[in-house]
Amino acid sequence: MNWSRFYAIIQKEFIHVFKDKASFGIVLMMPIMFSLVFGYAVTTDIEDIQIAILDNDKTIESREIIEKFSSSDYFITGYYVHSIDGIEDLISENKVKGAMIIPRGFASAIQRGQDGDYQLILDGSDPNVSRVALQYGNMIASQYKLSKGLVAGNASFGMSTRVWFNPNMKSAIFIIPALIGLIMQNITILLTAFSLVREREKGTIEQLIVSPIKPVELILGKMIPYIVIGSFDFLLALFFGTWYFGVPIVGSLALLITLGFGFVVVALALGMLVSTIAKTQLEAMQLVVLVLLPSVILSGFMFPVEAMPLPIQLISKLIPLTYFITILRGIILKGVGIQFLWHEVYMLLGMGIVLLSLATIRFRKKLD
Repeated sequence: MNWSRFYAIIQKEFIHVFKDKASFGIVLMMPIMFSLVFGYAVTTDIEDIQIAILDNDKTIESREIIEKFSSSDYFITGYYVHSIDGIEDLISENKVKGAMIIPRGFASAIQRGQDGDYQLILDGSDPNVSRVALQYGNMIASQYKLSKGLVAGNASFGMSTRVWFNPNMKSAIFIIPALIGLIMQNITILLTAFSLVREREKGTIEQLIVSPIKPVELILGKMIPYIVIGSFDFLLALFFGTWYFGVPIVGSLALLITLGFGFVVVALALGMLVSTIAKTQLEAMQLVVLVLLPSVILSGFMFPVEAMPLPIQLISKLIPLTYFITILRGIILKGVGIQFLWHEVYMLLGMGIVLLSLATIRFRKKLD
């Protein structure tokens, strides 16, 4: 081995990495960024669980038990409703993860030295949060029972629980709808991220530049085949995921498919934007990893967004998959209609327009 030549090759490779701004930036920033983001986002410590309150007793005793829940670090009692319909609406809109119902006669039962019977309703579409909320609720109820000198009977101070949408709190029911969205995002972004880059590396981009094709025509023309492919993959993932794992679709299948096709377009627009930024297929792959990996952690696929710090929650709102997972779980598990999903639909529509516009503008600059 000629050590001088060997050293020259090593030196050349280091120079190549340092001169490639994209690669050097990823090498330098990715460990720091992922460590900070995932360090805060990946957590099993679930606190500040939003619950609604239906107080039919409206007594000092009922306000005491509500205060016990709200003063803890575990629950936020920010919503007060007057009927069970109000609870259903809040859970359908994903504003709360449960509710506490205090019946009439709660105070008189305590005054007679009996258990005050009340109910804690939990949203089983997220079994991780439901299990933690159940443990917290039992603990608070038991402490309040002891403070009242009620040591007989149920240790949970007469508290009964009811789990909606996923009574057995099976993890598969929670994971499969989100997994369908994750698969669709990954496939569609990967398909389009290499589209323009492949043209550039093969040299065929020059033929497109001298042709009378407008940027918007080229972008949309390249997206249409992938929209068809992505839509087929969405239907395949939806059928296989729900049929094989036994996850029933409670809501409207037509609405689910319609919004699913819309998400395919948004994901393809994101992949097309990556394709206009990257110069090589290797750089495109690096950017795809930079986009896809955070979406797995921050979208609510595995960990509840509500348990993350506020800055991380704000980042999650920039990820299209966050809204599509809410749509999937809402329709498949809860059976909600479009009236409860307008926020997610508007956000995906806005993101799709912005991403497609940016991709078109960036490609126009390359043509100029």
